[in-house]
Amino acid sequence: MPPTHLAPLAPLPKSRNLSFAEREEIAIECARGTGVRTIARKLGRSPSTISREIRRNSATRSGEFDYRAIAAQWHADRSAKRPKISKLAANPDLRDYVQDRLSGLIATPDGIAFDGPVVVWKGRRAVRRQSRRWSSAWSPEQIAQRLKLDFPEDPTMRISHEVIYQALYIQGRGALRRELSACLRSGRALRLPRERARNRGKAFITDALMISDRPTEIGDRAVPGHWEGDLILGLGSSAIGTLVERTTRFTMLLHLPRMEGHGTAKSVKNGPALAGHGAEAVRDAIAGTISSLPAHLRRSLTWDQGAEMAQHTQLRIDTGLEIYFCDPQSPWQRGSNENTNGLLRQYFPKGTDLSQHGTEELSAVAHALNTRPRKTLGWQTPAEALDRLLKQDMNEGVATTG
Repeated sequence: MPPTHLAPLAPLPKSRNLSFAEREEIAIECARGTGVRTIARKLGRSPSTISREIRRNSATRSGEFDYRAIAAQWHADRSAKRPKISKLAANPDLRDYVQDRLSGLIATPDGIAFDGPVVVWKGRRAVRRQSRRWSSAWSPEQIAQRLKLDFPEDPTMRISHEVIYQALYIQGRGALRRELSACLRSGRALRLPRERARNRGKAFITDALMISDRPTEIGDRAVPGHWEGDLILGLGSSAIGTLVERTTRFTMLLHLPRMEGHGTAKSVKNGPALAGHGAEAVRDAIAGTISSLPAHLRRSLTWDQGAEMAQHTQLRIDTGLEIYFCDPQSPWQRGSNENTNGLLRQYFPKGTDLSQHGTEELSAVAHALNTRPRKTLGWQTPAEALDRLLKQDMNEGVATTG
């Protein structure tokens, strides 16, 4: 019995690529005004294949899509040539832009730059437990999308995020230095699936407002001034506090230095937490940081049920914030904060001593995050989004007084 594709009534097997004869047929049908789906049915091809062929290989000198078989075949043959010169290798301006957003130095708003810890390239598979060089560290997707905003009239300044990943990871496409992969959020030398461990905090005991009591305006992010907070922990019970505004994703970091006597003095029951992130220290740090904002930008704070928030009642009195608490083991209820903590781990890896970082360094890292474009903000930066809100409030205030 002959194979099915040699049977008298069986259709001929299709090549992956369109033939010149098929392109001639497409040209004839386009001249007749035939629809894409009708052409696809006639040729036994997918409609997306025909649509892509017309879009990519039509002659455009007249300003319109004029599909001709000879011109289309020439475009297809040219595109199929290998090897191709990488966009990053052929365009120095584009390459410099990408490299600067990946590996540029971080700095405070005043321009004070920080190199961060010294990086050793060996043992990159254990990168999460190593100190890594600090950098602006935009993700490839953020770089690709921000190019459209920074160079709206320059089509040569375009690249996809996958091309950036390939330039970092695939040998032979090395327009970017291989060590720049350490500036990616994962810091991996190889592309591997990424897993995230979720820490379980201590149970919160005191009566408090739960997240179920939170007004709906907080949940839909329509009104700015609602914050999410948490601690990221490091070696030796060191910690850094994080605050993230839900609407703009603007980030503020809390410096929580260890108290005198930590590691030497004997701990006292019910005494101050010498590690620096006890209830009083966290209360004072939040109040000192968030009180610099206008009252309408500090409406509420959502935290997990950690013992560091035991003085939430006094914090509410000091700042005017309404404090809400998540359900136990429910980090997704503070999604923006959890995502930001993941970004911060690039600068403050697990298993490292976080107490070594001072106020200026925390300010530099926060500035790096706040000047990084975000997909959820239409590729604007959190700083731009917050600045827009502040200017809007100023204009409304002037209009009211006028």
